[in-house]
Amino acid sequence: MQLVQLIISGIAQGCIYGLIALGFVLIYKATETVSFAQGDLMMLGAFCGLALMTFLGWPFWLAVLSAIAAMAAFGMLAERAVIRPILGQPAFSIVMLTIGIGYIARGLITMIPGIGTETHVLPVPYKDQIWRLGGLVFNVEQVVVIVVTAILCGALFALFRYSRIGIAMQAASQNQLAAYYMGIPVKRLNGMVWGLAAAVAAIAGLLLAPITFVHANMGFIGLKAFPAAVVGGFGSLPGAIVGGLIIGIVESLAGFYLPEGVKDIAAYVVVLVMLMVRPNGLFGESLRKKV
Repeated sequence: MQLVQLIISGIAQGCIYGLIALGFVLIYKATETVSFAQGDLMMLGAFCGLALMTFLGWPFWLAVLSAIAAMAAFGMLAERAVIRPILGQPAFSIVMLTIGIGYIARGLITMIPGIGTETHVLPVPYKDQIWRLGGLVFNVEQVVVIVVTAILCGALFALFRYSRIGIAMQAASQNQLAAYYMGIPVKRLNGMVWGLAAAVAAIAGLLLAPITFVHANMGFIGLKAFPAAVVGGFGSLPGAIVGGLIIGIVESLAGFYLPEGVKDIAAYVVVLVMLMVRPNGLFGESLRKKV
């Protein structure tokens, strides 16, 4: 029973990693660059939900939907104002810019008096509830994480499989120049991808907040989500979720069965092993370049 409880806990944590990794993969597929601001966008989404629920007194569901919409708009605005002007520059420049966006977001939150330096509880209706099934005890907060992640994955699958926007995003991710010549508005789609990635990060933040509280440094969890994207295969959306689950379960088991401190490095050990065994990740495409 203890093993099952640890696996369930690992799956819940892995879902958070997977959602943040989805943002990495979405942006990478659209622009072939990596956004290291995903963790801090998750933090902003959590603070946005906290502000709407606590300070403005909005109902839970209205606050959640509004926070997600606000972060989607923020992602699109950031792409339009900051990222798009330097597209075509070396990828390293864009990576450093996204790191800078994350630091600025964290700094601005920390500067808010009485809020940015404190730890806050997100007042969700299912806080501290448990379900019992036989000898198993399910934390409702973890169940919500798993269920919402499954629903979101289904929605993203339907978006990319059946909608015109999703199919256009896939075409643009394969070859932006060819997509542009076919009449696909590539720049607009890139903005939508950044907005979608920010919205997914906000959902991750709102799901994580009831478990670990809301604070300015919660975005550092993105450092664990990046290995999840690498393990799953950096160009694969399903791989992001699978990679997140693997990292989450390994961390949960390592934290219980192995010496203290191993849990903190478990994700990176998994990445090193994966890079040695399968450099492209579990679902990554094998690309060869002739020279």
